[in-house]
Amino acid sequence: MAKIDKKSWRKACQKEMEKAALKEAKSRTGKKTPAFMYRWEHVQAVVAQALKLAKKTKADKEIVEAAAWLHDIKKFEDGPKHAKLGAKFALEFLPKTDFPAEKIDAVAAAISVHAGLWRDKPLKNLESQVLWDADKLTKIGLTAAFHLLPNELLRPGRQHTTESIVAFGKNAEWQSKTVASFHTEPARKAGAKRLKSLRKMWDQVEKELAGKDL
Repeated sequence: MAKIDKKSWRKACQKEMEKAALKEAKSRTGKKTPAFMYRWEHVQAVVAQALKLAKKTKADKEIVEAAAWLHDIKKFEDGPKHAKLGAKFALEFLPKTDFPAEKIDAVAAAISVHAGLWRDKPLKNLESQVLWDADKLTKIGLTAAFHLLPNELLRPGRQHTTESIVAFGKNAEWQSKTVASFHTEPARKAGAKRLKSLRKMWDQVEKELAGKDL
């Protein structure tokens, strides 16, 4: 790990996450200079959503933002365990910065439970709820099409047709479960609208491909 600027926890988190995202993109695309870094785009979007939700729900903004920057820091190293590993990283990394020491455990706690596309039981801690909601909001709207599709198309060895791309987007039935799992009222409302917009987009693409709009 490079020398950390102890005066800016935000810049330190951004630097570590961007480095991890670049490593992932290089591996997935097979290129030294990837044309698109999905993980970095995703994390930036999660941070933006998380800060908006924190303001609306009165969650602790510092906890939420730090957790958002670091939530996928270990995604590429071990996908199934990335939440637990990310929490461990936060516990070790944040004390080396100027992040408030008394809030570090809460950041790690939020990261540790953010995984999964839907939940059978809701989370109880507000900051954990906000991170979970922010993370999943980026996966169900039009943002998902602009983030996930380039990532899928740029993987080496993959071949797609227009029809397979549409099928890839339309066959995500888990998205309804995600919307039903949102904890905060703003996320529930936005999630329902985003899912409706996404489905409408794929339907329109199918109509255009078949010339049904002529």
